[in-house]
Amino acid sequence: MRRRLLAGGALLGLLAGSRSIAADAPHAPLVWPTVELLDGGRFGAEQARQHDVVMVFWSTTCPFCRRHNQHVEKLHRAALAQGRALRVLGVARDRDPDVVRRYALAQGYTFPITMAAAPLMDLVGARRVIPLTVVVDKTGRLRQAIPGEMFEEDVMELLEGPR
Repeated sequence: MRRRLLAGGALLGLLAGSRSIAADAPHAPLVWPTVELLDGGRFGAEQARQHDVVMVFWSTTCPFCRRHNQHVEKLHRAALAQGRALRVLGVARDRDPDVVRRYALAQGYTFPITMAAAPLMDLVGARRVIPLTVVVDKTGRLRQAIPGEMFEEDVMELLEGPR
């Protein structure tokens, strides 16, 4: 990978909010909240148990997120086309769902999007860095957290599954 990936205890420095995942339970599976998607669907523990999840925190006002999410969209389409057990979940940090819907439509995003940033940030102990790409395997274990914009090649490597 061109960017350094962070896994396990290395998350402590970059992601720890008021508490540390690594310190609290280094190998404990995450307990997924059920969140509402912009299309009216839901995403929660049932979906997460079936797939590895690439969760991307972003905002409509972030130019880095726009470029990053073009690669994330490509990852999403490739995972579906190849029948991979990988799902993308976009987590918009915006306040207005109509703005996010219009933006996603204009950008051609087809990956599921939620605006439930707070419970998902709490889930992974994330700081308010965007874009932030988080990989959780189907056992619920946090495998990678990658702050900032990624190269297309690095995003597409996530097709190979968590490391």
